Amino acid sequence: MSDQLKFIVEQLNREPFKKNYNLITFDSLEPMQLLQILNDVLSEIDSKQMIDIREEMPEQTAKRMFTLLGLLKYKPPGGLSDPSSFRQGLVTGSKPVIHPILHWLLQRVPELKKRAYLARFLVKLDVPGEFLSDDVIAETYHQYEELVEGFKSYHKECEQLRNSGFSTAEIRRDISAMEEEKDQLIKRVERLRKRVESVSNHQRMLELARQLRVEKEREESLSHQKQEQKNQLFQAEQRLQRCQLQLKDLQQAGADAKPESLVKRLEEEIKFNTYMVSDKLPKELERMRHKVHCLQKVASEPAMGQSELAELEDKIKQLSQMNQVMEKKITRSDPMDDNLTLYRQQASIITRKKEAKAEELQQSREELAAMTKQLSAKSSQVRGQGGVEIIRADEFKRYVAKMRGKNITYKKKRQEIAELKSEFGILQRTEEILRQRHTAETQQLQTLEAQRGISGFSETQEELERVSAIKSELDELKGRTLDDMSEMVKKLNSTIAEKKSALSPLIKELRPLRQQCQELSQEYEGKKAQYDTCAAGLESNRSKLEQDVRALRDETAQEENRYHYINCMKEIIEIQMQRAADEMKIYVSSDPQTRKKSIREQYMKNIAEQESLGKKLREQQKQVKESHGPNMRQVHMWKDLEQLLECKKQCYLRAQSQASIGQVIQDIGEDRLIL
Repeated sequence: MSDQLKFIVEQLNREPFKKNYNLITFDSLEPMQLLQILNDVLSEIDSKQMIDIREEMPEQTAKRMFTLLGLLKYKPPGGLSDPSSFRQGLVTGSKPVIHPILHWLLQRVPELKKRAYLARFLVKLDVPGEFLSDDVIAETYHQYEELVEGFKSYHKECEQLRNSGFSTAEIRRDISAMEEEKDQLIKRVERLRKRVESVSNHQRMLELARQLRVEKEREESLSHQKQEQKNQLFQAEQRLQRCQLQLKDLQQAGADAKPESLVKRLEEEIKFNTYMVSDKLPKELERMRHKVHCLQKVASEPAMGQSELAELEDKIKQLSQMNQVMEKKITRSDPMDDNLTLYRQQASIITRKKEAKAEELQQSREELAAMTKQLSAKSSQVRGQGGVEIIRADEFKRYVAKMRGKNITYKKKRQEIAELKSEFGILQRTEEILRQRHTAETQQLQTLEAQRGISGFSETQEELERVSAIKSELDELKGRTLDDMSEMVKKLNSTIAEKKSALSPLIKELRPLRQQCQELSQEYEGKKAQYDTCAAGLESNRSKLEQDVRALRDETAQEENRYHYINCMKEIIEIQMQRAADEMKIYVSSDPQTRKKSIREQYMKNIAEQESLGKKLREQQKQVKESHGPNMRQVHMWKDLEQLLECKKQCYLRAQSQASIGQVIQDIGEDRLIL
């Protein structure tokens, strides 16, 4: 239960919820707040659920959530399998109902988003049969079903493309790069074609070059096939050698063994297997069945209260006392019974030792089988990757002798390299001396040419000789072009003939190897079919066992939730009982100062204060009611008096303004003429 709450709080504190809860604040949430959190999680899965539940009726909220949970294929725990109780818990925001839903939803949010998205399009409308008799409605419904099937196929293709690892941007880049390469190749082909068209008899030469290319490709494929056949033959020889070694080891083991030892070993194995089948495994099976029966019984019983727990504790105490009395009675019995008890204890000790040794033997056998399987897997992996297997003693000796011969050869070659390096240094020094002499003679020749007035003569002479040599080479090259082309054609023909004659024995050798390859392929297919059938059977058994384990784990989790819930309720009730006992102790106390600290006295004091305050307020209310009528009349009279005075003021001002036109009004300290 605590792990479940921790997981829920961690997920709610992350994106996109950001609730900032801890275990205490989350556990103290009100039912409406829990329902709002559940609605927020559902709105993250399906955006249509983004509603404030305070603006919605509780029945509508429960119906909406119940429908969405049904689409998401949520199954309530074992204790809430009744739909009515589950719906009632969902309406009231019960923690035993909301917490498992939140845990289940937050574990698989991406999967549920996808499921909610698909349910929007794949959940078919329920049309009554009487409406489908109409042709228009039937045709529309048929089109609707076709659209649903089309959506399924498109969605599968989309998922396959997403999971394939290819992106449209990469494909576009690859296509553009290939188009650029194609353009470059077309340009190169055009340039080569223009260059070849100027040569006479170019069609025949192109045809021969094409044949040469085809033969080279064929030669490469045949050499590749030959290499593959050699590898397969080498692997087959290695397998044959391993099988021969295994056969030799088995023969040696069988030669050294005697019939009596083999029979004895088989008898021991038979005894061990008989003990496992007839004694140990039935006891373990019975123990597991009893445990499952007890768990089912506990799960089927309703939740127990504090009184029922107290009764169970009393029964446990009584049974423990009865067991102690029985043990004392057994110890006080006659000596004959004591001897039997001793024998029983010895027999039980021997039985436990026997069971422990049987378990150790079973574990050792399992470890041996696992190590053997691991060794065979590693060997097959090494063979598949072309690695080297572990060599034996005689092979290691041959390997050491071979390495010694290679070491002697290496030393000789290293000595030769040292001699060549020393000779290279001497030649390099000779080259430097000759270059220095050549440079000195060249400078001396240039000074002589400058003295005689023909500077640059030697350089010009060298340039003319170089140009004439190039010209003669070009002339010879032009003369030999046709001869070279004819010789090249002859060489090509002879090369093709030689390759054909060289490949004919290889082809003859390849035919029996192909036949052998076909036989091995057929044998491989047969073994593979046997392996597939065996693997399918094992997979079905494994799936059944996984289902059983998953069901038992779910039951264990439910029982654990129930256990934690009962413990929490027990602690709450104990705290309440402790508070009540403390209050009763304070109330019964003779000390008046201590009694004043009790909650009852505080509540009585507050009640007295509120009663006195209410009495004063009632008196004030009575006075206000009695004086309300005269006061209201007085207010009306004052308002009328105010209106009368205002009216007199207006009349006075109006009369004064009409009578004083054209008169001189003398005020205090000043005279005014009104026109």
